[in-house]
Amino acid sequence: MPADEALDLLMPAEWAPHEATWIAWPHNRSDWPGKMAVIPWVYGEIVRYLTRDEQVRILVPSATQAARARKVLLRAGADLGRVQLLTWATNRGWTRDYGPIFSVDRSSGKRRIVDFKFNAWARYPRWQKDNGIPARAAKYVSTDRTVAEYNGRQVVLEGGAIDVNGCGTLLTTEECLLDAKKQVRNPGFSAEDYEQVFRQYFGVHQTIWLGKGIVGDDTHGHVDDICRFVNETTVVLVQERDPQDANYRALAENRERLQGVKIKKSPRARPTSLTVIELPMPAPLYHDGVRLPASYANFYISNAAILVPTFNDPQDRVALGILADVFTDRPVIGIHAVDLVLGLGTLHCLTQQEPAG
Repeated sequence: MPADEALDLLMPAEWAPHEATWIAWPHNRSDWPGKMAVIPWVYGEIVRYLTRDEQVRILVPSATQAARARKVLLRAGADLGRVQLLTWATNRGWTRDYGPIFSVDRSSGKRRIVDFKFNAWARYPRWQKDNGIPARAAKYVSTDRTVAEYNGRQVVLEGGAIDVNGCGTLLTTEECLLDAKKQVRNPGFSAEDYEQVFRQYFGVHQTIWLGKGIVGDDTHGHVDDICRFVNETTVVLVQERDPQDANYRALAENRERLQGVKIKKSPRARPTSLTVIELPMPAPLYHDGVRLPASYANFYISNAAILVPTFNDPQDRVALGILADVFTDRPVIGIHAVDLVLGLGTLHCLTQQEPAG
């Protein structure tokens, strides 16, 4: 259906109860050069934890791939009773960015899929199959769907470009959405245009604009590699301690931008100071001389656990400890991601939450 000005939508925070998590089984060999045999077993470990307390809807390109996925999941110890294998063709596996993004109608409590256009980060040529997933998902879960439009055209937006606190505040980056020369999603869009889109489809009354993302991120600045809400008034923000590191200056600038920010839980609420907790960065990882976007901020909040990428790095323990201190209602679990990050993303990039109905 077209955009409806009368809708009163709010995007729930990731820690709100899930009905399910959506992922796409790995099948594009170009995503993981030389490591494709290993990656399904990483997925198996992820699904094993997810199925402890929610459904997992897995997109597979064929019946043959579905059979292979089932074997891996069985051996990994996943609860197959909570797995739906959906034979839907996709181009790639990064479900965070093209999977169904859900908002909730505040008056009725009903879920609604907001269908943004996906164009492979304005970078890669094949994306048409991925772009059709939200419409198919709406039919599968029998929920309403709204095409996200602004000034008569469908808005391009990926799930990894935003993070919300569930009460009207959203994080994003200028590098991803406002760069007018590189990987331009919506030509001519201003910050005010995006804020209007966020207000209409996510119930956002406050947008926090950070600057740049991390080196190696081929999405050109997704916020889920640098800064994440962990409760309504607290974020974790990655910081680099080595002044010679390529990430140092940009991450320090993001810290400066958050200095003194106040959060309003509603447009008329009294402002509350934003608490910023620093997360370390792992030592740089490279593949064929190219730096990879390894970041502890790319964790996923499931019903049963906080799944955190780890990199065989001394900072793994530090990052897990920091997140365990802020997420006290569910365990924090490290998932080995050295192979996974060869695809230029990790746990949050692979997953998309479906809030409970």
